[in-house]
Amino acid sequence: MTLHGHTWTMTTPENASSPADTAGTAEGAAPADLAWGNFSASGPWVLDRDSIEWSRVAVLLRGMARREVPELVKSRRIPPVGRLLAVVSAFAVALIPWWVKNRRNRFAGPEESRAHLSLRLRVAIEKLGATYIKLAQIISSGEGLFPAELVDEFKRCRDQVPPEPWDTVRTTVENDLGARLEDVFTSFERTSLAAASIAQVHRATLSTGEEVVVKVQRSTVSDVVRRDLRVMSWLAPFLIGRIKVAALANPPALVELFAETILEELDFRMEAANMVDIAATLRELDQNGYIVPRPHPRLVTRRVLIMERLSGFNFDDVEGMRAAGIDTEEVVRTGMIAFMEGALVHGVFHGDLHGGNLFVLGDGRTALLDFGIVGRLTQTRRLAFMRLMLGATTNDLRGQVNALCDLGALPRDTDIDAVIRDLGLDQPTVDPTTLSGEELVAEVQRIVKALLAYGAKLPKELMLYVKNMVFLDGAIARLAPDLDIIAELTNISLIFMQRHGATIARDLGVDAATIQVDMGSVKAGLGVEESVDSLTYRELRERRELIQRRMRDHVMS
Repeated sequence: MTLHGHTWTMTTPENASSPADTAGTAEGAAPADLAWGNFSASGPWVLDRDSIEWSRVAVLLRGMARREVPELVKSRRIPPVGRLLAVVSAFAVALIPWWVKNRRNRFAGPEESRAHLSLRLRVAIEKLGATYIKLAQIISSGEGLFPAELVDEFKRCRDQVPPEPWDTVRTTVENDLGARLEDVFTSFERTSLAAASIAQVHRATLSTGEEVVVKVQRSTVSDVVRRDLRVMSWLAPFLIGRIKVAALANPPALVELFAETILEELDFRMEAANMVDIAATLRELDQNGYIVPRPHPRLVTRRVLIMERLSGFNFDDVEGMRAAGIDTEEVVRTGMIAFMEGALVHGVFHGDLHGGNLFVLGDGRTALLDFGIVGRLTQTRRLAFMRLMLGATTNDLRGQVNALCDLGALPRDTDIDAVIRDLGLDQPTVDPTTLSGEELVAEVQRIVKALLAYGAKLPKELMLYVKNMVFLDGAIARLAPDLDIIAELTNISLIFMQRHGATIARDLGVDAATIQVDMGSVKAGLGVEESVDSLTYRELRERRELIQRRMRDHVMS
């Protein structure tokens, strides 16, 4: 959730504090938890990883959520009829008037048509509640993958969702904390600072006189999400082959993927544990450009989460950051390295990056928020992910396809050589800007058809990582449009190999001396010939817009 423009500070209620919580906060002393986690330099409490009450159950809760998925998405003859009718009617009300107006050519052009449709879909989604709002949030992170009008409209679902009534919020907080609001807080603002799909955030003042912020889960979200997943799993088989964005994974698989993602957001004890794990990962990687707010060691329940609040610049406030002397290119550069390292070296990374979930501090560091979705790779998949990234920078085609099989993106018995041949991976790079719209559409259709024939799908962790990279791609457009992409990717590859080459060689059982970065492979991924030495992001964006325009013009002709 976006929570910019406010300053959060936090102290603990007297009945929730202990010597362990405040150890290391004496004047002039650095908090002891900075030795193992990336937190603020002077926090309101200190976390002791061995004594955090909610962390003991987080692993069990995560396992329970995974085991629940098959039951929620299994094939069933009869769906929750009432909810199904509500969903169908909501989308019918949104789509039918737009369809009629579009058929009568009452829009000035395709952009206006898409904008109108996006608005009507957003309104319908907000009425349907948390599950569909979460889907809209995922789409809003897909700049470049979805129409710009849809992305812009759905961004409003990040933190501008209608909040729950005050009486409902009060009941939830009191039930989960086990005390009257007046016994814990001297004031609790009824108007939320931000409201999103799963929860909303309120400012309050503790009985000690200190201001706090309380994240409160929507009262019925747990039941609604599970009911919606049953409806989605019933509808999904009827949508096979009918939704363009589902081209690389059939709708039932997409529903299962979505279920795996959203169930872990329904218990804030898992989110708080994610915060601690990400902070520890960043510390081990010496990624000082990122910090995590401290969750409270005791005031975390299934539906209430209290954490340290940090303040900074909205991630889109480029002018404000530059006026404050912040190097926005360095902000992007740090992000590109940090998330790749987290996934490859430790197998843990923030899985829901978008402009509302991070902001930049006055000193140039970036604070991460909202840890409901975190990518966690098993050792097998972490090594496969490592081989995939290594193969992309060393031009090892077989290694990349093998890694995709181990990640679950392709069946394990896939014919590796056939995939390389059918996708044309072993052919010279063709500059896509030299192709006509007809040729571009035909090439995309050819690749999609080949992938579907091999049973390709998008595993959860790979989907989260790709989604994050799409976000970072958009962040470069705003924060560093003149960044030389080729030079930066070359530099990042070299830095990564210098820092982790020995670890990669050990984990994969290869000789570090034989690992050679091949920038020709990286350039091919960007769609440019090996002879190209420089490519700014602005130029890359122009190339993409040209390709998209040619494809769109061909489809509409």
